[in-house]
Amino acid sequence: MTRTILVNKDNPIKNNYLKKIELVDVKNIYDEDIQVEKEAYDNFLKLQKFLNSIELEIGIASAYRSIEEQEKIQDYYMDKYGKEYCDEYVAPPSCSEHHTGLAIDFYIKVDGAYPSDDPKVYKDLEYYKTVEKYLKNYGFILRYPEDKKSITGYSYEPWHIRYVGKFVASIIYENNLTLEEYVNNFSGLIAVNKKKGMTSFDVVNEISHLFGIKRVGHTGTLDPLAEGVLIVAIGKATKVVELVTSKNKEYIADVLLGIRTDTRDITGKVIDKSEDIDISNLDEVINSFKKTYMQEVPIYSAVKVKGKKLYEYARNNESVELPKKEVTIESLEILDRKDNEFRIKTTVSKGTYIRSLIDDIGEELGCHATMKTLTRTSQASINIEEASTLEEIEEGNYKLLSIEYVLDYPIQVVDKILEKKISNGQRVDNNYNVIDKIIFKNKKDKLLGIYEVDGNELKVWKNF
Repeated sequence: MTRTILVNKDNPIKNNYLKKIELVDVKNIYDEDIQVEKEAYDNFLKLQKFLNSIELEIGIASAYRSIEEQEKIQDYYMDKYGKEYCDEYVAPPSCSEHHTGLAIDFYIKVDGAYPSDDPKVYKDLEYYKTVEKYLKNYGFILRYPEDKKSITGYSYEPWHIRYVGKFVASIIYENNLTLEEYVNNFSGLIAVNKKKGMTSFDVVNEISHLFGIKRVGHTGTLDPLAEGVLIVAIGKATKVVELVTSKNKEYIADVLLGIRTDTRDITGKVIDKSEDIDISNLDEVINSFKKTYMQEVPIYSAVKVKGKKLYEYARNNESVELPKKEVTIESLEILDRKDNEFRIKTTVSKGTYIRSLIDDIGEELGCHATMKTLTRTSQASINIEEASTLEEIEEGNYKLLSIEYVLDYPIQVVDKILEKKISNGQRVDNNYNVIDKIIFKNKKDKLLGIYEVDGNELKVWKNF
């Protein structure tokens, strides 16, 4: 069940949606049998209990509706109030949020009675305003706020709330968004401090579920053994995954001498051992790796050869010629050493495997070397101190980073004439001494696009 499913005049309910939700049977304020999605109802009861404590009594008037029920409601209001009213307040069949079971029409009891019709709610609007500020604490949003009709397609409805979960409800409330604005436009980058044992895709799935947004991607795989900075892109920010991935990364790794494994790290099967370990020339070897060279891709990796991932060859015990890639070791230093172990800190280019680097160092030393631990301490302009764990993110303790903050390209604010050209993806003159890429924004601080050098001009790399 997707809490942030968007159902409106442009997005009718999918036929298979009901297979994914659990509806519970309840009584509404008119003692009629209705249904509500279970999680939404559980949290409505908590909201109801809290409001009772401040002497506000609320009850459900309507929740889940079938398409047939929505047809009857539309016919009723069409006869009673006409087409203009229906266009503002009544969704066409298949386009009603009530089909999700997550939308609730509630009323407040005033002077011992609930209002008998929607328009009468406005007489007691101050009570609904009071309820509105508490909705996010229980995972609800006001679905059709004031002054947002041009976005939602409906006039203000103080009685219509929608369950999206506490995390998303807080973002929507604090940023004064509608569900349409959140689902379609919410974007940015989050620096996640990945813990050991998780794959990068595990992190992506967690972020996607938490934010209720499908368009999520990471900017450079971290193996389950590794921890540290994993920059995750959400929404439109996924357009720059390639750019963030291409930036240099910094790592700290612990190296164990004397053994070699099939995975080139401590999690693998030992395939060879060194009897004699002599690291008297360790400093010299380390310094020799500050270079650009052709590095062999480890067989336990997702790189494809002849249409098949390398780790598939390994798991099937099939032989394959391992490809080599050009990598650059920008910096490499020893932080600590003890007996047959030492710790390194390195900054490397895109595509560098630290496991392979350590294996190569071992070969130069004349004894095997295996990666014991790995921490990515920075990527692009983001260091580990700026990264948040998944637990911290779930608690709301994180920063949503802008594209321009993460990418260290020059930023140029343009006038309306140039804004129009950029928005249309037209080439522009390179009057800014750009040598690679540039970020264009308008005077309202809106990101317009990223352009790159092409001869004496700039051409669009990505538009926003």
